[in-house]
Amino acid sequence: MNICQSHNLRTAPTTHSKPYGLRVSLKSGDPFAKLLGSDWSRTHWYATAEQRDAALREMSRKHEYSRPGDFPAHVYEKVVNLAAR
Repeated sequence: MNICQSHNLRTAPTTHSKPYGLRVSLKSGDPFAKLLGSDWSRTHWYATAEQRDAALREMSRKHEYSRPGDFPAHVYEKVVNLAAR
């Protein structure tokens, strides 16, 4: 796929494979599902398992701007794309 306006990309598109993924979805009963749909998910891809695991630790941690008692409301699932290896 050609990129028409490549200067607008945050990072340059890569041609090397990224077989290690992290699927993020909503917990059941999450009120945000009314906006996104109960089947919403997003998969982030990484070149190494170490990069994926570091991203998982960062995404799932309690952030410094969270209110007391707040915790991340997402479900994280490690995935591997065997075809990209």
